[in-house]
Amino acid sequence: MNVHKNARLTPCGRAVMVGRIERGWTVVRAAEASGVSARTAYRWLGRHRRGEGLTDRSSAPRGSVRNVPVERIAEIEQLRRQRLTGPAIAALLDMARSTVGAILRRLGLGKLKALDPRPPVIRYERAAPGEMIHLDTKKLGRFDIAGHRATGNRQLGRSKGAGWDFLHVCIDDASRLAYTELLPSEGQADATAFLERALAWLGRHGVTVQRVMTDNGSAYRSKLFATALRKAGLRHVRTKPYTPRTNGKAERFIQTSLREWAYSQAYACADERARAIQPWTDSYNLKRPHSGIGGLTPWQRLNNLLGNDS
Repeated sequence: MNVHKNARLTPCGRAVMVGRIERGWTVVRAAEASGVSARTAYRWLGRHRRGEGLTDRSSAPRGSVRNVPVERIAEIEQLRRQRLTGPAIAALLDMARSTVGAILRRLGLGKLKALDPRPPVIRYERAAPGEMIHLDTKKLGRFDIAGHRATGNRQLGRSKGAGWDFLHVCIDDASRLAYTELLPSEGQADATAFLERALAWLGRHGVTVQRVMTDNGSAYRSKLFATALRKAGLRHVRTKPYTPRTNGKAERFIQTSLREWAYSQAYACADERARAIQPWTDSYNLKRPHSGIGGLTPWQRLNNLLGNDS
């Protein structure tokens, strides 16, 4: 038995106090002799006379989610699948909201969105380099003084009005070979020029492109971009609206580049960060093992697919 460290009475002391009262002592006198208040003495006397004993009660709640009958839990789940809220279920079944909430969380139905089936994960990979390339962009804030990542102090001055850099990326679906540029905008002129340079770069490495996948950004829907695709004889594949995972290889590459390049170290300024993108991309292509292609580097994967020895 654990007795609170500040308790004036142990069960034995309570028995002595109650015994004195039953032998004719007044409650006030017995309380004073035991060093407690009359209110405390009355409480223990009442528990003794009700047959509840003189030991401390358990601090555990009287009710428990684990004590709810299985049938009631099934009823809660059925109502939840009818898209009723927790408070509505509690009111309907005359139960405490906290109990219903705890049961719903145990069932994995704590949020209504849990009732919606998750879309199946569809993974695909083109068989040959150039069958499809993925294009995307990422907006990055420029800075002309070291930020909190470099100084560790968020209170120092910020680079207000420094503008933006836009990371344009091109990923070959089959080999994961990547081409990147940092450009001043994500508009149609820069996006189209990037496409043309990416196609030329891939061509120098033996990759003939057939399809280009992009999201539905305005630059990729422009006439200028469409004209460049038509001249190159390429098919344009767009992602479904609000479904970025369709262009998942480009999205994943951008996340990797942010983690391993943009935020991997504290740059003194945006220009220093810009100078680091090309060395990092080269390392990604030539040295970094890629789990999605069996631990090969994109360059190794490309040469394997093209049948090259080197």
